[in-house]
Amino acid sequence: MQESQRGENQTGPVVCGRFDDMGRKDADRTFRLGIMGGTFDPVHIGHLACAEQVRDAFGLDGVVFMPAGDPWMKKGKGVTGAELRYDMVRLAVADNPYFDASRLEIDRAGETYTVDTLRVLRAHYPENVELYFISGADAVFNILKWRDSDEIGKLARLVVVTRPGYILNDARRRYMRTHASILHMSSIEVTALSISSTDLREKVKEGRSIRYLVPQPVAEYIQHHGLYTGVS
Repeated sequence: MQESQRGENQTGPVVCGRFDDMGRKDADRTFRLGIMGGTFDPVHIGHLACAEQVRDAFGLDGVVFMPAGDPWMKKGKGVTGAELRYDMVRLAVADNPYFDASRLEIDRAGETYTVDTLRVLRAHYPENVELYFISGADAVFNILKWRDSDEIGKLARLVVVTRPGYILNDARRRYMRTHASILHMSSIEVTALSISSTDLREKVKEGRSIRYLVPQPVAEYIQHHGLYTGVS
């Protein structure tokens, strides 16, 4: 469990070391905290670039990367162990003072659901901390299938990330118009980085280079632990 200097009245699980006490020492100020969930198998520079551009555009005071513990949408797909994925995220964000990694989901027993995480975060932070949940456009269009999806917009503002050239079909345009206010949804176009964790795993399996596609400490961690090669 991460260490944190906790306030006198603060209870519950540690969210992360860097931003755990956000909002408690300056109650007159409004803070904005981004939450970036994902499997991160592995985390790559596309994730980091996306989080940084959202942070800058929305004036976020920090972004917490939240590796999923037992993601319900990826049952039976052979996801790498949670501790290994958390370690890679921790290494990836270590040199950015606006980023941190959280163990919240991987330490929680059972399947991982976004609404459960947001409930914990909303209860953890004071009201002067606004939560911004960062998600890719494709995931957002499935949000109504998520557990208690109607509650998500009450717990956090949803930031929908798209890439330049991403085209919404008519059905998705209607979805955005219908649910934008209900889900407190905003959108942002970020610089395209055509990198996917699936492709990275395949590259490692084939013995190809992933240098400059993931932070160097992550590349070294993957090699050291023999991840994605079948020998870990």
